[in-house]
Amino acid sequence: MALLLRTFARQGVCLSRPQYSVLYRHAAPMGTTAKEEMNKFWTKNARLNRPMSPHLTIYKWSVPMMMSITHRGTGVGLSGAISAFALAALVLPGSYPYYLDMIHSLSVGPYLIGLAKFGIAFPVSYHTYNGIRHLCWDIGKGFRIPEVYRTGYTVIGLSIITSIALTML
Repeated sequence: MALLLRTFARQGVCLSRPQYSVLYRHAAPMGTTAKEEMNKFWTKNARLNRPMSPHLTIYKWSVPMMMSITHRGTGVGLSGAISAFALAALVLPGSYPYYLDMIHSLSVGPYLIGLAKFGIAFPVSYHTYNGIRHLCWDIGKGFRIPEVYRTGYTVIGLSIITSIALTML
C-alpha cells in the first residue's frame, strides 16, 4: 500500500510530463471561490452569535509571555543582522579596516557608542541565556510556575549584567 501511495504521489508531483496527463484530465474546477467560502464562514458565525477571536486582548501579560516574545524577536533580529552584515561584506567594496575608520571619523560621543554596544550585546546575551533555559526545558527541568519565573528573572538579570560588562570593554 505504501509503495502504491508513494508511486502515485511521485506521479502527482510530475504532472507536467505528458505521460501523466491522465491524472488531471478529469479534474473538475472548484465550485466556490475562497472569498465565497469566507463570506459563508462569517455569515454562519454571525447567525450563531459566535464571538470573534479575542487574540491578545483577553490575556494578562506575564513575564514568561513577554520573554517568549522577546526570545523570538531577538532570534529574528540577530539572524537578520548577521545576514545583512554578511551580505554587506560580500557586496560592498573595501575591507573591514576601511569601514572601521569611517565609523571612527563620524566623531560620535562615548554615550552613543556605549548605547550601540549595549544594543548589540543585549540581544546576543539574552538570546543565549534564554536558549540555555530552553535547553533545560527540553530535558524536562524547570516547568513549575515558580521555577519558570525564577529562571526568567535570572535570564533577564544575567543578560543585563553581561551586556553592561560587554559595553564597558
